[in-house]
Amino acid sequence: MSATRLVIVDGVRTPFSKMGTDLAHLGADELGRIAVSALLAKTGLDPATIDEVIFGCVAQPADAANVARVIALRAGIPEHVPAITVHRNCASGCEAITQAHEKMLAGRGSIFVVGGAESMSQVPLLYNHSAAQKFSRLARSKSMWQRLSAMAAFRPSDFQPRIGLQLGLTDPVCGLNMGDTAEVLAREFEITRELQDSFALESHARAVAAQEKLAQEICPVYPTLPAPGMHAKSAGPIVSDNGPRKEQSMEALAKLRPVFDRKTGTVTAGNSSQITDGAVALLVMTEQKAAELNMRPLGILSGYAYAGCDPVRMGLGPVFAIAKAEERTGLTLEHADLIELNEAFAAQALAVLKCLRSDEFAVKFLKRSRPVGKVPKDRLNVNGGAIALGHPVGATGARLALTSLKELERRQAKRALVSLCVGGGQGAALWLERP
Repeated sequence: MSATRLVIVDGVRTPFSKMGTDLAHLGADELGRIAVSALLAKTGLDPATIDEVIFGCVAQPADAANVARVIALRAGIPEHVPAITVHRNCASGCEAITQAHEKMLAGRGSIFVVGGAESMSQVPLLYNHSAAQKFSRLARSKSMWQRLSAMAAFRPSDFQPRIGLQLGLTDPVCGLNMGDTAEVLAREFEITRELQDSFALESHARAVAAQEKLAQEICPVYPTLPAPGMHAKSAGPIVSDNGPRKEQSMEALAKLRPVFDRKTGTVTAGNSSQITDGAVALLVMTEQKAAELNMRPLGILSGYAYAGCDPVRMGLGPVFAIAKAEERTGLTLEHADLIELNEAFAAQALAVLKCLRSDEFAVKFLKRSRPVGKVPKDRLNVNGGAIALGHPVGATGARLALTSLKELERRQAKRALVSLCVGGGQGAALWLERP
């Protein structure tokens, strides 16, 4: 057994729920706690043997700084075990896994709990800096005159909050919302509305068909408060994802209006990833430690790469990352029995598939003489993707790893490739294999 290979022993996730629904009253810290507690109960691992907890979170709660530490302590992990929160936008869950690998190689530990948590429902509304200064002046006022003077400085615009979620989904360098970048790709690669809606419909169909399989990776969530729209007496455990729609149809998708470019756009809420709450926890360790503990791993992290690209075309990040991972590992698309490509947007995913098989793109942008390759439809997102299941941004990378490893086990197959585009112009690619 090797002490330098990181294995994924097991994993658990909460259900993924659309923003404002079943899990809206739970913060990222509580969602993470639920997932980690379920993982520890499932594996029977002594929490005192964990070397570090590493969790991804993008919209980190203001009242739970270093949310990974809060998650760890509330899940019963002893206080001597350190914890760190990592942030690589949509690939934060991947970053948690690969940081564990790098720490392992550096001799900084052999057992890690990693994953990601996100409550997109609880991303706060914000006041602009000018309004904040006025509130600060009011708070410092001591006399009645000072308070009246401070209050008189306010203008109606000061009470119009900035939407934190919208700010987080907008790239400050290129100035585009993530949906706007998908519109760029739809135009440049001539990806029609019909193609996007068809891709979205397939995502829902596969996710609906896979509900029984996906249930194997989900732990129930017992809400302390009834979810929105539920009476207290009827509030029970939440045990399944609520994004997949059995009744989804091309006709229903065609009725939706474009969200980002309302005049000529093709990107809608129906062919975009759902804004979602959820958490994932994975137990990872060295291959040698797994053998010592008599734990049979789900899979092995056999290689990975992160790559940068144009922020305006951030959705193409997987093409660059997959090509870079191939250079490092020698593994090509033909080696993948399963491919999990995060569906940030149908237009984005379709553009990636087009660029992967493009000779011109390979020569011009990847500086290589041949394309990366073609992705077979029957190996891609076989259990649906983020358009149906949702995309809690800090957790998605870990969810893709867990789902693909569970599916490899069911199929007795060998390898899976996980890849995501990343806001700000990056891509992530992880190669996983069964032991």
